Order: sequence, then C-alpha cells, then structure tokens
Amino acid sequence: MEVSVYNIKGQDTGKKVELNDAIFGIEPNDHVIYLAVKQYLANQRQGTHKSKERSEITGSTRKLIRQKGGGGARRGDIKSPVLRGGGRVFGPKPRDYWFKLNKKVKALARKSALSYKAQQDAIVVVEDFDFEAPKTKEFVNLQKNLKIEGKKLLLVLPDVKKNVYLSARNIQKAEVMTASALNTYKVLNANVLVVTENALKLVDETFNK
Repeated sequence: MEVSVYNIKGQDTGKKVELNDAIFGIEPNDHVIYLAVKQYLANQRQGTHKSKERSEITGSTRKLIRQKGGGGARRGDIKSPVLRGGGRVFGPKPRDYWFKLNKKVKALARKSALSYKAQQDAIVVVEDFDFEAPKTKEFVNLQKNLKIEGKKLLLVLPDVKKNVYLSARNIQKAEVMTASALNTYKVLNANVLVVTENALKLVDETFNK
C-alpha cells in the first residue's frame, strides 16, 4: 500500500512510501487486540485499594446486648460488619493486576491495530521535522496544515524530540511518542496516526521480525 509523504505545511512532497503489508496489511485479530489492551490497562492500575476489616476498626470490644432474651439476632461488639461504621466483609485488598502476555501475541496485536488504521486511511506520513523552540502554536499549525485539527492525534517520532513533545503537551487530543514505545492501546485510541519517514522505517525494522 502506497501513501503520499507530506511536509509540515501540509504540502504533498511528491514522494511515496510503501506501507509494509506484513505490518499494515494483515487480517486484524480482534481477540489478541483485546488481550493486549486489557494487559495495558491492567498495568496502569495502582492496585492500592484497601478497606478496613473487623480487626482493623478502632472501637470498643464490649458486647452490646445480652446473648439471649432480646428477641433478635446475637450481636457482638460495635465493630461488627452488620453495624454502621463496622468493618467490611471481604473488602478490597492491595493487589497487582499484572498478567503475562506472550511476545508473539503482543506483536500480532500491534500489527492488527496498525492494519486497522491503514484500512481506515487514518495514517499520515510526514517528512522528518523538529521545532526550533517549544511552541504550542507550531503544533497547532501542523494540525491545521494536515487538516486533522480537532481529531485525536498520535504523532510517532523515530527518537525523542523535546521541542516537539513540549509543543504538544498542552493540546488535549494530541500525544507524541517514539516508534519503539508504540503499543496497541495508543494506536487504537487515536483517530489519526501521524508518522515521520524515519519513524516508519523504525516501525518496519522493529515489528517485522
């Protein structure tokens, strides 16, 4: 699949690049995408949730009413889970939500996500660029020139470019990341994937293994 290469002014440079069919042209596998997204979101969870159990509540241990003769159920101390302010039964405890996913499964999920974007014509290839200084206005102009303003954007760079990252930081629907850090969730979460030429080569080298 061939796509045109644009510059940051939104002009067609006349160059064409070939999207590797082994990465951008496969039949997407929805199940591995589900697993990869599930793992990514699970890894974002802190897992620090905690509620106090009966033994951790501060309160008196005296017996509230006598055992028999009251006409109701037996009742212990004020920390009982059936009373307001008492301990919680089977409450959440700190835990790690991480789970293992095979490398080949994760690789297939990334390729499937990229193939979906290619099918939707949601991949824009631009010439390699950098900003002289971090300016939000420069990044906004880039979006306008490429006619993708208002869309959720993921810009993929070959390496860290601090000025580009800082320029996009204040834009709510824009995110910048390197090709080596590309993952299934970020690709699917964006409406448009903007990839520089060198980043595309790096994606080809990294994912086509």
